Amino acid sequence: MALKAKGNIDGLKPRQKKDIDKLFEKKIDPDMIVSPEFAKSLCAVSSEITRQIGVLIDRRGRVYDVFVGDAKGIEMSDFGRYRTSRSRLRGLRLVHTHLGDQPLNSDDLTDLALLRLDSVCALETLPSGLPGKVYTAHLLPFEFEGKLYSEVSYSSVYGLKRDFRFFISELEAEIDYSLRSLETDDKSKRAILVHVSSYPSEKAEASMEELKSLAVSAGIHIVGSVIQKKRNLDPTYVIGKGKLKELFIASLETNANLIVFDGQLSASQMRAVSEKAEIDVIDRTQMILDIFDKRAKTREGKLQVKLAQLRYSLPRLVLKDDFLSRITGGAGGVKSRGPGETKLEVLRRRIRDSISSLERELESISKARQERRKKREKSNMPVVSIVGYTNAGKSTLLNALTSSSTLTEDKMFATLDTATKRVRFPHDRDLIITDTVGFIRDLPPDLLAAFRSTLEEMQDSNLLIHLFDISSPSWQKQIEIVNNILKELALDNIPQILAGNKADLIDPETTLSIEKSSGCVAVSANNKKTLGKLTSIIDRFLWEETL
Repeated sequence: MALKAKGNIDGLKPRQKKDIDKLFEKKIDPDMIVSPEFAKSLCAVSSEITRQIGVLIDRRGRVYDVFVGDAKGIEMSDFGRYRTSRSRLRGLRLVHTHLGDQPLNSDDLTDLALLRLDSVCALETLPSGLPGKVYTAHLLPFEFEGKLYSEVSYSSVYGLKRDFRFFISELEAEIDYSLRSLETDDKSKRAILVHVSSYPSEKAEASMEELKSLAVSAGIHIVGSVIQKKRNLDPTYVIGKGKLKELFIASLETNANLIVFDGQLSASQMRAVSEKAEIDVIDRTQMILDIFDKRAKTREGKLQVKLAQLRYSLPRLVLKDDFLSRITGGAGGVKSRGPGETKLEVLRRRIRDSISSLERELESISKARQERRKKREKSNMPVVSIVGYTNAGKSTLLNALTSSSTLTEDKMFATLDTATKRVRFPHDRDLIITDTVGFIRDLPPDLLAAFRSTLEEMQDSNLLIHLFDISSPSWQKQIEIVNNILKELALDNIPQILAGNKADLIDPETTLSIEKSSGCVAVSANNKKTLGKLTSIIDRFLWEETL
């Protein structure tokens, strides 16, 4: 006979299947999690077939679905999405049997949280087939004593309270109120940061620390972080499925509204994780682009960032139809393979047109810059460019050397737009010092391409001051990354002075050791008295006659 129940039904006798089907006909008192009569029926069938049985019951007391498992557990069919609305519960409770005295396990509590069930209830099935102890759990309002759920046990099914419907209604109202209060108090992005790689622990932690610094620069409130060591990334979700569930639980516990992955995700991976958790997902590249978007001040800088964003988004246009309709304003076009695909093609064409337009504008700006460069060349004034890893203190050094007031912040990518200042050196000699955008590990290719014309202006430099953060544990790696980018831009042939900034943050012995091993000159851009050696080296290099 056909069986309405889902799951492990192989080997069941016709009579046992009939008994399971009868569960669908039962009506449970809606004011109880499970009525004694239904608990007896459920445990009797479970004992007979020696398998766990799970039942989903709606708020009217009707059986919504039945799942047959094995002796150790049950597996429910996919609900399509883990979450319903954050402020509402699903309107279903899960009642299932345990073949023995076992409390709720991690799978029960995970299902409760991810499926946003009204409650979960486990019935001990005694050898006699009667129900024994009862274990229940329900979710709690956000930030309720730091807990996500509450567990309660009863010695007998007869001890269950008869106010379940009222209780759930009140609980849902409290959850809604707690979330509304939180949204009123904190409208910022609350993110969990995720790093997945086969890196050694030290390298993975260093990468996570940099991701945290980027998040702070992006104005994101960090509520948690996850590091998983994994040889091969999951092609669909990046992170392992077990870790993925933990991540979703953590997002519920912290009310996170954003997940940030360290690295670059494909469009399908970003969409898969986002739809599974119903939470926004971005990768490291997108966060850097967002930072640049907020920080760019000049017209050229804004155009460059916009161009990079469009280049990044073009191959990632795997979007939902409703989103496409919103973006394209319902533009149709020729109907060929369905409205979704037509809208997608329209959006792609618009983005390509915008890219072409931005490239023309930037080309025009580049020609104007070349004219300014020619004028500088005629003046025979030396040009010194400050390059280095982001947040190394380049703008602070520019201010110190030129007595200017370029914006400085202790954040990554605090300044993006190139700043050029004229400075008077001893013996009435002038030179031009240029501050450039900071470099970073795995600089997004689209961003590097967009800023290439600006960075290539350094080709006219007579000297580069390669500034690095001497107090950073990863200073050597940062130097290597900057040198590699300079090589990629064909700027590695320009002479450079290696300068270690923030020497005031470490002890003199460590400073001396790094100076000897790297050949750098240690400075503190916040203290002009430490810049004498650096300015002397610049002076000797540019005007050899003073040697």
